[in-house]
Amino acid sequence: MNKKIKKTRYEDMYRAILTLETVEEAIAFFSDLCTVGELNAMEQRFQVAVLLSQGLIYNDILEKTCASSATISRVNRSLQYGADGYALTFERLGLAGKAEEE
Repeated sequence: MNKKIKKTRYEDMYRAILTLETVEEAIAFFSDLCTVGELNAMEQRFQVAVLLSQGLIYNDILEKTCASSATISRVNRSLQYGADGYALTFERLGLAGKAEEE
């Protein structure tokens, strides 16, 4: 296990996520679990992470996502010093190093 990952006493939630088999199931689960604002924030942060990993600059990311510079900075810090969760998912989704198609 990555030493940067903090143990939690609520691991059942993460196990539940691992049981989801389709995008539709994931949308339903997270719609029940999170508020619309929380979902929007997580979706925005993920999109910011994708764009940062593709080498886009802050101004372009701001224009594409309407994320604040603080959010972009926070996501960038996670990409640089976090637990490598973004990198793992990008690799598995085939997003690693891909430039966004216009």
